[in-house]
Formats: sequence, structure tokens, C-alpha cells
Amino acid sequence: MRRFLIWDAEASARLRVAEKPGVLRSAAAFFAHSGDSWFWFLALAVVWFVGSQDWKARAVVLGLGILTTAVIVLSLKFTFKRNRPEGTWGDIYRKADPHSFPSGHAARAFLLPVLAAGTGPAWLFAALLVWAPFVALARVAMGVHYVSDIAAGIFVGVIMGVATLQVAGFLGLMP
Repeated sequence: MRRFLIWDAEASARLRVAEKPGVLRSAAAFFAHSGDSWFWFLALAVVWFVGSQDWKARAVVLGLGILTTAVIVLSLKFTFKRNRPEGTWGDIYRKADPHSFPSGHAARAFLLPVLAAGTGPAWLFAALLVWAPFVALARVAMGVHYVSDIAAGIFVGVIMGVATLQVAGFLGLMP
């Protein structure tokens, strides 16, 4: 296990751009923040208030998926208690949640395309599927996660996406 953790830290350090000013850092910071839960809850609230019945149903399913995934991720974080990589970027994340494993942003980023695949439309699925890896990699690039945090987050997000679709279908919430 020790060898794996060393490899994980070294691989994560190679991907890091947080301390290197430039376009790559700016893009990574943008994508790292674009997976924030507050942003998604705000966007889904707007969709719910102004959208058609189908969009309201999608907003409910996505919101429930995000909420339940957050509970699972936080439970895992406080079980494993792995500290985030050292750094200064992302102070708000470091103070609000000092634990890195698994990545909640990666879980959310990969949850959303799974939910879009099940609720439609196809363009939303495609857009989220392209966006998700950028969010996950950006979290490593900005130094708030290790590669293994992201891998675990992706796994949790996909599993929670499938589970959310099953529950939403059972409850008749699907658009």
C-alpha cells in the first residue's frame, strides 16, 4: 500500500499546475470550480422554476442524485480521513472539508452524465460527458486531490448515478 501511495502522490504532483501562472492554470481553476455543488443546486433551481415539466423532473432527479451522492462521499471522507495534498489553492475547500478521499467533485461530475443518459436529452449527456473528465483532472491539477481520490470519486459517481436512476424510475420521477 505504501508503494501505491507514493506513486499516487508522484503522479498527482506531475499533473499539478496550481503554482504555475498561465492559461493552463486558469482553465484548471475554472473547471475545478465548475463542479461545485452550490453552482449545480443554483442551476437546477433555476431550471425547476423556469423549465417545462420534463425539465422540472430532470432537475429533481439530478438534485436528488447530487444530494445523496454528497452524503455518501462525506461519509466515506470521514471514514478514511485522508488529508488533502499540501497547497494554498482552494482554501475554501481545505477549510470546509480537509479530507480528500474520495473526490466529491469527481463523483458529482461523473454522476451527472449518467443521470443525463437516463433522463435525456442526448445533447446534455454529451456535454456533461465531455465536461466531467476536465473537472476531475482539474481537481488534481489545482492540488486539492490525488489521482486515487479522483478514481474513487468517478466510481462513486457512476454507481450513484445508476442507483439514482433506479430509485427515480421506481418512484415515477423520470421525465
